[in-house]
Amino acid sequence: MRAARLNLALESGGLILPEGRIAVLSPQAGDDLSALPRERVQVVQGFWQDHAHFQQAGYATSVVAEGAFAAALVCVPRAKDQARALIAQAAALVGPGGLVLVDGQKTDGIDSLLRECRGRVAVPEPVTKAHGKLFWFRAVALDDWAALAAPRVIAGGFHTCPGLFSADGIDPGSAALAAALPAKLGGRVADLGAGWGYLAQAILQRGGVRALHLIEADHAALALARLNVSDPRAQFHWADATRFKPAQKFETVVMNPPFHVGRAADPALGVAFIKAAAAMLVPSGVLWMVANLHLPYERVLNEVFREVTQPLGPARGGFKIYRAARPVGERRLGQDER
Repeated sequence: MRAARLNLALESGGLILPEGRIAVLSPQAGDDLSALPRERVQVVQGFWQDHAHFQQAGYATSVVAEGAFAAALVCVPRAKDQARALIAQAAALVGPGGLVLVDGQKTDGIDSLLRECRGRVAVPEPVTKAHGKLFWFRAVALDDWAALAAPRVIAGGFHTCPGLFSADGIDPGSAALAAALPAKLGGRVADLGAGWGYLAQAILQRGGVRALHLIEADHAALALARLNVSDPRAQFHWADATRFKPAQKFETVVMNPPFHVGRAADPALGVAFIKAAAAMLVPSGVLWMVANLHLPYERVLNEVFREVTQPLGPARGGFKIYRAARPVGERRLGQDER
């Protein structure tokens, strides 16, 4: 969809790309950037899976923008303040008069962003196609939007920023899981999909914990987790939790797994987290997790663990809390599948 709008803008002559490097901010793995000259593109993406996708596709890829740019394309995310901050970042990267392009779907609020930008700068007629818009303008300073990227403090003294999961407050599911954790946990603990560190703080308050590994795909979330979790027992890993291979297996895994890819609910993502957790645990290990009531995780939990219980009963504030112990193990699971 991005490629279609870019191609249309370039073929019509309405958009002329300047010579020099082009920063592409926050593209997702499904985005087609083929309309841009690959040799001049620098993809800037901090989400591990998307970062890896573009890196494997042969694009120069980084977590932060490096060097000078003649143009910058913002791939609009869902969070409005995050989108504004990215537009301000693009304007700063190209400097006054540089070319800023903004592309997004109607469902991501591209129309309101276009109106807001038109209230600040001259914006030519946008390209409309495939339920989205592409518009561009010459950069000016957008200091107030740039300030939106700064960490903010929410209840409990935690630092978050726009675009992260539960950026505006503690997630109720995570709070329910934290309250359900036993007084003592295993010595080596993993927090899968650790986010900005709320569950990690709760884990470190339990007895017996010698080391806690926070595993998180969002680089920005992990940076804030480092700020929120200063305990020396904490170790931080920027990685895909479903593929992470620990040097030594864990005695406990705690997680509130994601179940959305973009706007679409995808329970398969939670299933992948459960299987990954089972593979990371020692034979006597224990998984503690929370899930929304409608998510069908019981089958996979019983497939990969020998003991599955709901210590607090079937529901707690709209969530299910699971304790799953004694993972089946790859060898036993393979025999059962045959």
